[in-house]
Amino acid sequence: MPKLKVPYYPEDDGDNEGHYKVNTVEEKIVSEYTGYDFDRLGQLNIFEFWLLLRDAIIYNNSQTKAGREYLENCWSIDKTEPDRESIRRKMSGK
Repeated sequence: MPKLKVPYYPEDDGDNEGHYKVNTVEEKIVSEYTGYDFDRLGQLNIFEFWLLLRDAIIYNNSQTKAGREYLENCWSIDKTEPDRESIRRKMSGK
């Protein structure tokens, strides 16, 4: 079974958070992705919800170049093993 980890990469976009914090951002993202209303989302178990949230974030970000770069950055910081092939290419000057 795949890890139910939501892609995340910290970005430095200044102090754009404003004065208010939205507490239901995840629910909104999943609702737009699935078409489920908030009541239906509340009936999902946590694993189903996190799977849908992960898929929604990946899907939404894969639609734009900036989003794909964001996902690539998420993947890069999640890696625990070195990319040996890339290292070999850089070391050989190719």
